Amino acid sequence: MDRSLDLGHLLTEQVNPDSVGLDGLSTGEMLAVFHREDRRAVDAVERELPRIARAVDAIAECLRAGGRLFYTGAGTSGRLGVLDASECPPTFNVSPELVTGIIAGGDRALRSSVEASEDSPETGAADLLARGFSAEDALVGIAASGRTPYVLGALDAANSLGALTACIVCSPASPIAARVRFPMELLTGPEVITGSTRLKAGTATKLALNMISSGVMVRLGCVYSNLMVNVQPTNAKLVDRAERIIMAVTELPRAEAARLLEDSGRSVRTAIVMSKLGVLREEAEQRLAACGGRVREALTSVGG
Repeated sequence: MDRSLDLGHLLTEQVNPDSVGLDGLSTGEMLAVFHREDRRAVDAVERELPRIARAVDAIAECLRAGGRLFYTGAGTSGRLGVLDASECPPTFNVSPELVTGIIAGGDRALRSSVEASEDSPETGAADLLARGFSAEDALVGIAASGRTPYVLGALDAANSLGALTACIVCSPASPIAARVRFPMELLTGPEVITGSTRLKAGTATKLALNMISSGVMVRLGCVYSNLMVNVQPTNAKLVDRAERIIMAVTELPRAEAARLLEDSGRSVRTAIVMSKLGVLREEAEQRLAACGGRVREALTSVGG
């Protein structure tokens, strides 16, 4: 361990003048400080929307070509990446392999602190490559400080393959941002509790991850309008959701929506195209296949 390391210059490690004396405030006053500072997280994300948009488009294109999306991080950053990845299959009905979260220290680090694991760039690279990461895939490195060695190692490995690289950091002009094609810098400022990046930095990171995964899935056709049209009706709750989605788009009554769902092979997207264009299942499927499964394009394309 390098005992000469001094990270006091990092934005996320500096003392916040607006929360000095926090422990002497009433509970209501203390929570007002937290709430006021949390608004800075939202503002930080808003400032980076153009960069987040560029990353979403690039990642979507990568996945459309057959690649996968990986997140890597340590501590809070790693946990947030794993959380976002784990929510993609139930939300968008995609393969668990399509989006993968990797955290320094492995699964044990999801519940217990394994802080020393973040100091090894070699481990970061090895953990990524052990998942079969290739040049066709995309990697988003997540690190509030912008300098976590574990993440730097993974990014270097991805770059050496020529893969798409992006990052979410909360410090300006960081080594990690300098390593990637699509940097996203969420400058949330010093934390209410000095150095506790699970607060504003973590909140901003979660917001950006929500946008990245959801935006990519929208671009991939898993969403039509604001509806989860890739839902698979595998239980009673999901059958209900599928029927309600069809009803919302087609304005059919429940009984007809249910019948259409069955006629479509229990595919919400196919059912919508069948109804809106007045075509049979085979033509609807052909139109969707020609458009990469994107309902809006299937409905507007000429000749399918």
